[in-house]
Amino acid sequence: MGSDPDIAVVGAGIVGLAVARELLQRRAARRVVVVEREDVVGAHQTGHNSGVIHAGIYYAPGSLKAQLCVDGARRMYAFCEEHGIAHERIGKLIVALDQSELGRLDELERRGRANGVEGLRRLNADGLRSIEPHAAGVAALHSPATGIVDFPGVARALADEVRALGGEVLLGTEVLGAERRGGRTELRTSGETIRAGRAVFCAGPWADRLAIAAGAPADPRIVPFRGAYLTLKPSARHLVRSLIYPVPDPDLPFLGVHLTRHISGEVWLGPTALLVGARDAYALRTVRRADLRDTFTWPGTYRVLRRFWRTGSSELRMAASRRAFVAACARYVPALTVDDVEPGAGPSGVRAQALSRDGALVDDFVLSEAGGALHVRNAPSPAATSSLALATMVADRLEKTRS
Repeated sequence: MGSDPDIAVVGAGIVGLAVARELLQRRAARRVVVVEREDVVGAHQTGHNSGVIHAGIYYAPGSLKAQLCVDGARRMYAFCEEHGIAHERIGKLIVALDQSELGRLDELERRGRANGVEGLRRLNADGLRSIEPHAAGVAALHSPATGIVDFPGVARALADEVRALGGEVLLGTEVLGAERRGGRTELRTSGETIRAGRAVFCAGPWADRLAIAAGAPADPRIVPFRGAYLTLKPSARHLVRSLIYPVPDPDLPFLGVHLTRHISGEVWLGPTALLVGARDAYALRTVRRADLRDTFTWPGTYRVLRRFWRTGSSELRMAASRRAFVAACARYVPALTVDDVEPGAGPSGVRAQALSRDGALVDDFVLSEAGGALHVRNAPSPAATSSLALATMVADRLEKTRS
């Protein structure tokens, strides 16, 4: 293929690989290259999430998330069946702890039904405990279509398909800049210069920087939030059969701490949502000067901190105290104690949250065009679930864009 492909896809996470596969399936003669800075595919958000296939309950009807999640989940299950990737339709309960949460639970039920979520049903307290005997609450929504999956395995299978279809996956190659010249997009990389007819940027935590370098507006900015989990000891795993989620705060794009049976067999508690000093801060001690500068020179950061300082204080308390962390989860499974949790740190991930200049947390997928390229500016959860459907949308839009 050399350095002159028809299309270059920047980022070998699950979205970028799905886009490359979609483009190759549409036109086998295309020369497509995926360029990835890390030495493995799915190194960041794809490989550092809870591994849940979301059903599409939470999202405002008509939003891209609502449209793509339901379709994406259906495609994801089919892809996993075809490729023998570990997955299970394990089901999820969204639990109202008391009467004050029933109105929000009603709204989630309305959204889920409007979005076409299969099998969604409302449960009373007895129905809730018939599915999760150790859970507490006055009511719940049950989503049997929600599942768990090995998303890193999905990314590896997508990369294998890209190669089988004639595409190339360049690992260990960082894109440092992009410029439109002579009808082609020149990607300046840590290796050779790649001159592509078109380019698609699916850069996750670094999406804004590459878009801005190509001439896009600075708004929105990516701000990193670290999510940390604790894991239950094997002796306590029986306390959680499936997925137990809270009724979320409608003002926040985070779902709150929940209890998740992972595809590995472990049970995870969390995550927290803590503003951190690096876009790859899987450990709290990881701090990068450029990331700190970008976060704290952005006007939206101070506006969102002023607005949600109480939430931030709660997240700090849970990050500092395992007892507080477990207590938050024990509201949903009262039998949980600190002694049920494995010692040491559990898994963690970093959510690349797009934040607008006015302090609004961007809560939908965002695509934009700049410098002759298409940029996926915001792809938070449920991006992994939606990846195959999102890839179709990206490919449709790319084909409508003049070279």
